[in-house]
Amino acid sequence: MRKLLLSSPPFDANGLGASSSSSFSRLISASPFSSPAPSPSQFELLLTDPTSKPTVLIPAVPIADGASDFSTIVFVLGILLLSLFSFAFIFHLRIRSRQLPHLQNFNSLWAVRLLLVLFASLWGVNEVLRLPFIRRRYLYPFLPSLSLHQQADLCKVHVVLSLGIFEPGFLITLLFLVNESIKTQNPFRTWGVAVVCLACSPILLLQSFFVFFSPLEAQLPTFMHASSYLSTDLLGNKSVLCTYPLFSCIVFGAFSIAYSLAFLLSCWRVVAFVINKKIRVRLNMLATSFMILLPVQILCLGLSPLWAPEDPTHGYAVLAMDLAVAWCVVIGEVILVIKPIADALAAGGACCPWSPRNRSARPNDNWKRVYDQNL
Repeated sequence: MRKLLLSSPPFDANGLGASSSSSFSRLISASPFSSPAPSPSQFELLLTDPTSKPTVLIPAVPIADGASDFSTIVFVLGILLLSLFSFAFIFHLRIRSRQLPHLQNFNSLWAVRLLLVLFASLWGVNEVLRLPFIRRRYLYPFLPSLSLHQQADLCKVHVVLSLGIFEPGFLITLLFLVNESIKTQNPFRTWGVAVVCLACSPILLLQSFFVFFSPLEAQLPTFMHASSYLSTDLLGNKSVLCTYPLFSCIVFGAFSIAYSLAFLLSCWRVVAFVINKKIRVRLNMLATSFMILLPVQILCLGLSPLWAPEDPTHGYAVLAMDLAVAWCVVIGEVILVIKPIADALAAGGACCPWSPRNRSARPNDNWKRVYDQNL
């Protein structure tokens, strides 16, 4: 009995020991007949006590709003990695061409290839910045004074950059490379960059006019000219979601039709000129991909304004459009940048000098076989 009294905990003011009181509280809270008291949320604690700070046990991880946004980020990351690999190939050829004279002629298109990869990379970055949660986490915190009207202007800039500069620039640069691939005399063609930029100016002006100065805006439905959508959640918070106006889709569709005809004509000329079976397979793959995926992109682009941006169907339509463009970018960079440079370097023994095949082959003979097909 004495040992029991000595080992008992001190009593509190209510006559119960501290451990007994806590055990009793846990017993009452665990009882099936008692309902647990609702714990106040961090938002309610901040309202009652402004000096209190919420405790964060796990660091916040940026999670996409949906499967379509997450898929867009994954595919854009893949494009950026491939573009980085293409940049490395271009600069490696640039360095090696100063040491190997027979590579200087092939290296005359290095600036145009660099422009092709640059347009693809910027298109991917622009598509990621279009996602709402990316803008909320990584863009708006650096621009806290942006109003809703200014956020809507950013959506207009996104549409003009995507459908007026980056993707048309990528397509026109790719067409320029296909046309120049069959030229037997290749001077230093940095002027090709100016030609591509000049060819992009008509569609850029049209997109800017229909996005920023939409004609008959009051008489037409919203989806015809609106590049943004004001969304309100359950708590009353307003956010601006970006979309594609139908006018921009029509302008890009007309450009794609004219581009497809020119691209088919160029591919037909190159196939008639080339005698290498591997080069023909590459050209057929390039032409087939673009002839199938460009109409898919235009179809998804034209259907996307029919749903609100917060509708999952709109997200899936934009995702299908992004996937079509992403595959065109991958095919274009691999066939017109990576493979030709790898063949040229291997022909001169500059890509894998340790290979017995490259050591035994004569650079001039291999180069004649590769230079005739600059693809």
